[in-house]
Amino acid sequence: MPCLLAVIALAVPRVVAVALWLFTTWFRGMFDHWLLPVLGFVFVPTALLWYSCVHHWFGGQWGPWQIAGLVVAVLIDVSPAKKK
Repeated sequence: MPCLLAVIALAVPRVVAVALWLFTTWFRGMFDHWLLPVLGFVFVPTALLWYSCVHHWFGGQWGPWQIAGLVVAVLIDVSPAKKK
């Protein structure tokens, strides 16, 4: 059971990103090229979602709270706890 919960927790940001891409226009016009969102999806999905939230909710303005949120998202993505 704990392994199943770990797999679900690891997949959730990617599932949310795919659902947003398929069913909304959330990512439209945010990236100039397809490579960055694909790399974000593979390596740092939580940071990709936070970047898109800053774009939509804060108008793309990066202040101290937005940067702190990005740091937390990257730490979640690269945490060694996810690799167990």
